Amino acid sequence: MSTKTKSSKKIALYSLIIMGIGFIATTPFQGSLWLNLLHGGFEAGLVGGLADWFAVTALFRHPLGLPIPHTALLPNNRKRMTNGLVSMLKNDWLSKESIQEKVKHIPFTEKLIALFVKQMQTDTFRKGMIKLIKQMIRYIEIEKITPFIKNQIVSTLSNIEMSKLLQLVSSQLLNEQFDKKALDHILNKVETWLREEQTRYRLGTVSMNVLNNIQADGMLAFALKTIQSLLNEEKLGNIVQNLLLSVIKSLQREEEPNREALILYIRKEIRSINENKELVEGIEKWKNQLLAKWDPDQLIAESLHQIQQNALVFLENKEFIDTYLLPLMNHILDNIKENKITIDDWIQKQITVFVENNHSQIGNLVQENLDKLDNETLIDMMENNVGKDLQWIRVNGAVCGFIIGIFLTGVQALSRLL
Repeated sequence: MSTKTKSSKKIALYSLIIMGIGFIATTPFQGSLWLNLLHGGFEAGLVGGLADWFAVTALFRHPLGLPIPHTALLPNNRKRMTNGLVSMLKNDWLSKESIQEKVKHIPFTEKLIALFVKQMQTDTFRKGMIKLIKQMIRYIEIEKITPFIKNQIVSTLSNIEMSKLLQLVSSQLLNEQFDKKALDHILNKVETWLREEQTRYRLGTVSMNVLNNIQADGMLAFALKTIQSLLNEEKLGNIVQNLLLSVIKSLQREEEPNREALILYIRKEIRSINENKELVEGIEKWKNQLLAKWDPDQLIAESLHQIQQNALVFLENKEFIDTYLLPLMNHILDNIKENKITIDDWIQKQITVFVENNHSQIGNLVQENLDKLDNETLIDMMENNVGKDLQWIRVNGAVCGFIIGIFLTGVQALSRLL
């Protein structure tokens, strides 16, 4: 029982005791007008206080424990009282219509955003967000997502069209003038090879073998015999070497028509590389064979573990919140603001549906909680909430009875004088 209720109970008791003592004290001394007035006042005050005590007590329990009819009204009518309370709560105070109507006018998004923005400025919120993100990162099981990552990589590589890739490669080669660079590189290598001493002898040997294997008659046979008698392998190799070096030198000059023709040919072949079906099919086959034998699980797992650790270290950076997290959250909030009408409508609809489907549970919940209470506990709760005012009824009854008693006694005394 609350302190205020106990205090009001004491005052009510004291008022009743005062009236009783006054009544007893003035009984032997009746005779004078003033004593008769006091006696009449105390008598009426005692009667009024006792009557109100009986009335107040009868609401909650039997006065003096006696089973007097029409007392202990609340315990005896508990079922009807709780049913009425539940009905009033469901149908009047918290009716479906009143709840749904109230929900329609609540700007949920605006209130939530204001609360969220305010919390974003606190250190507690920031530390909490960092801790939450870290936990989410740590909860990622690398071993479980590794097969998924592998499948995605393999699927992506398998779906690459090699013809398009070759087209991109050819475009890049042409943009970087690979045709000229490749030709110059080959010419430089050939020139280096031609200038070697042993190359001259090889060229001479090959050329002499060619001359020896030529089948000719008449003047041509005579000419070949003459050449063979005048030239040996060394001289012939030197002639061929110088001839080839001359060709290489001419091809290295930018203005040389043959060089330009050769570059145009290389460029044409590079452009059409993606149209070479045999090449494309060969690369596709090679790609599929490579992917079938590829086993990147360990590499992927190690990379993901490293990324996970790097992410945790990155979160420790003091600039992470201001540079990355808060701008991201503000961007999300801006998007929510732009769609707040839609979001509010969705929230209100969900609450309306929830209330529609579960409104009866409000009364059931109240009924269940009331049914859990025994009579004594329920009476104590009611007395704690309304007992103070009821106890003052007893005080008022005693005081009013005292005043009315004095008035009535005075009236009687006046009537006797008349």
